[in-house]
Amino acid sequence: MIERAIEPVLRQRATEFAVVTIVGPRQSGKTTLVRKCFPNYTYANLEDPETRELAECDYHRFFAMYPAPVIIDEIQNVPALASAIQVLVDQDRQKCGQFILTGSHQPLLKEAVTQSLAGRNAFLTLLPLTFSELKTATTAVDLSQDGLMLRGCMPELVTSRVKADVYYKNYFQTYLERDVRRIANIRNTSAFRRFIVLLAGRVGQLVNLNSMSGEVGVSHTVLSAWLDVLEASFIVFRLRPYFANIGKRLVKTPKVYFSETALAANLLGIKTVEQMARDPLRGQLFENLVVGNLVKQSMNADSEGDIFFYRTSSGDEVDVLRRVGGGVQPIEIKSATTWSVSLADGLRGYLKVAGDAVAPAVVYGGSAVPRGVDGISAFNYLDFE
Repeated sequence: MIERAIEPVLRQRATEFAVVTIVGPRQSGKTTLVRKCFPNYTYANLEDPETRELAECDYHRFFAMYPAPVIIDEIQNVPALASAIQVLVDQDRQKCGQFILTGSHQPLLKEAVTQSLAGRNAFLTLLPLTFSELKTATTAVDLSQDGLMLRGCMPELVTSRVKADVYYKNYFQTYLERDVRRIANIRNTSAFRRFIVLLAGRVGQLVNLNSMSGEVGVSHTVLSAWLDVLEASFIVFRLRPYFANIGKRLVKTPKVYFSETALAANLLGIKTVEQMARDPLRGQLFENLVVGNLVKQSMNADSEGDIFFYRTSSGDEVDVLRRVGGGVQPIEIKSATTWSVSLADGLRGYLKVAGDAVAPAVVYGGSAVPRGVDGISAFNYLDFE
């Protein structure tokens, strides 16, 4: 059992709200987490056809078989159940933590829960394991840059012997065959797959759907809808640009990253350390790895929306800006394993124009931690939180 950093927040929300809904990608550990936190709750899995049919056809009998307090897994399979939960919750508004819901498809789930359970529900997001969580694993975990970028942070890959390339091939195929059709009824799955592979080759870059349209063979409008689907099902996430009055024209286009860096590497055909070492996208994949870890930390603290990037129309850029207290922390990410003061050049440029910068940091691949220069600190990627 790997300790999950979100666990204290989950337990706290269950003392504050009648319903707690935890969403995230498939196999990120949602079921394991909620069953560990609430071992005495009744448990119903709506992936099971018989259980799902019962919930759809006779919710009175369903809740007779699975009385509250109850964990209901994959609630998006029966979104109408949220209305029934509302009725039960309203019978006794004083009881908290009566319903723990999990789901893998944000749009189907959020629409149902938001409409029926407004004011009664807390939303949390569980992404794959953070670096800190991986360190607590009792089994040996390869925490090197290449190890993390190739094998990834999915709990099952830590606790089993399955090969990463086999795991991600099946994970992605299952996603195409089950989730994509269920969420958006996408029929042109070959073009959809091409789009995802193209995104994998553009991690950490500004999204230009117009230029990608010709390569995929579908319109900009369709690609925009597909990107929404990918984000809604936690395959990718968009990092928004930071807007502040710092005297420069800032770009407004988001960047795209994969929730699991190893999935992006697998889609690109990078499956060995030797391939990773010579691949021109290695630096971008490392950036994806670190940015993803920062996003996970934010989600685990229930602080979604505190992470951005900075880029001006003239090309000045900082990889990540993170709200810290009353200020903003600029963070530069470099895959280099040897420290050089030039790694902080982008931060120095930002510090000249930003008045709210706190604790500027370079996160890099080296183990040696140099002294701070110009107020800028350096951290090994495994130690930065």
